[in-house]
Amino acid sequence: MSSLAIGAFIGISGLLIMLTGIPIAFALGIISVASILLFLDPVQFDMLGDFIFGSINDFTLLAIPLFVFMGALFANSKASVDLFEAAQKWTSRIPGGLAVSSVIACAIFAALSGSSPATAAAIGKTGIPQMQKRGYSNAVATGAIVAGGTLGILIPPSVVLILYGVAVEQSIGQLFLAGVIPGIILTLLFCLWIVIAVRLERKGISVSSPEGATYVTTYPWKERVASLIKVIPFLLLILGILYTLYAGLATPSEAAAVGAVLSLIMIIVFYRSLTWKKLVHMLLETTKESTMILLITAFSALIGTVLSFLSVPQDLATFIIGLDMSKWLVLIFINIFLLVLGFFIPPAAIILMTAPIIYPIIVGLGFDPIWFGIIMTLNMEAGLITPPVGLNLFVVKGIAPDIPTSDIIKGSLPFVGVIFVAIALFTVFPEIVTWLPNLLFN
Repeated sequence: MSSLAIGAFIGISGLLIMLTGIPIAFALGIISVASILLFLDPVQFDMLGDFIFGSINDFTLLAIPLFVFMGALFANSKASVDLFEAAQKWTSRIPGGLAVSSVIACAIFAALSGSSPATAAAIGKTGIPQMQKRGYSNAVATGAIVAGGTLGILIPPSVVLILYGVAVEQSIGQLFLAGVIPGIILTLLFCLWIVIAVRLERKGISVSSPEGATYVTTYPWKERVASLIKVIPFLLLILGILYTLYAGLATPSEAAAVGAVLSLIMIIVFYRSLTWKKLVHMLLETTKESTMILLITAFSALIGTVLSFLSVPQDLATFIIGLDMSKWLVLIFINIFLLVLGFFIPPAAIILMTAPIIYPIIVGLGFDPIWFGIIMTLNMEAGLITPPVGLNLFVVKGIAPDIPTSDIIKGSLPFVGVIFVAIALFTVFPEIVTWLPNLLFN
């Protein structure tokens, strides 16, 4: 059996095991062990423990639980309320300003958490009830939160970008910088679509908007400035983390530690609502989420090692590069492949399973691996808001159980099209992604 046939067998078998509902980390572990016994020398099974330990014995991965903890601190405080209110007062004159402010608040919170579900949950708990009170349709209200939450894995610090960097051995710092401008542009594109959607509803094109909806309001400048003062500490924290990282004062993991400690101090000083019980709860939740990610990391690395021993990534790259096919057509197929995987599998698992295999193809075709990390992350964002396993859809349904799932999906799917527009834009103009990392790292 050829290496490509073996790789296809392992891939299909792994996907079928995942579809049974077994946790993804364990599914990867099962297919890894089975592949070693079937296709490699059984003696290599004795190295199983060393492979697993070596895959997570990486100082860079320490940034994951630290950023997760930082996000948990803000998600369990009133910080998300302050961010939402400030964004709301500064966007109040825009049609659909409350929904636009939700996306902007998500973008700022994303820079504090690095997690998509945490961003959607934190802002959605405040934003959705406020939009409902003001007469926004269920589709607009939930769509803004579902889409805005996806910014958590694009705007640095991003857990997904950390995993991509570890998987393909690329600079985490450059990946973080590469995500800044695309994150801002995607935020603006989301806001633009909300304005368009609200105008369509007001013209009666959509039947989902209730009568009497109030989309525009005004706030005096005094209230706007007062709300901004509450947000300044968070913005300084974001700038502080980025400065320690890009001034060469700290590694990504050390910068994450600085961010976690400063976040804890800020929550204690500004909100004074952190109890020992809440802290223990956040630490347990951080441990739970981080353990899940690291288990996926370990077993993804194991299956990647098995495939490498079998020469699957190398032979696949050679096969695709040797085809008489435009590199842009190959890129389109890769994007479609990633999008389909996103229908069923969480972003972290997709990144860790596929990045080491796709990486040689991308490099062989002449694409920038840092640029592709952002393109891959955008595909993961689309997967977060597409059924049947769009994670953000379930998060929003959990915080707004009174809203029908059909309305949530209806409001969210147009944002998938917006993400595709962003992918096309960054593909035609890759300098948008690479300019900032090239500027600072050259």
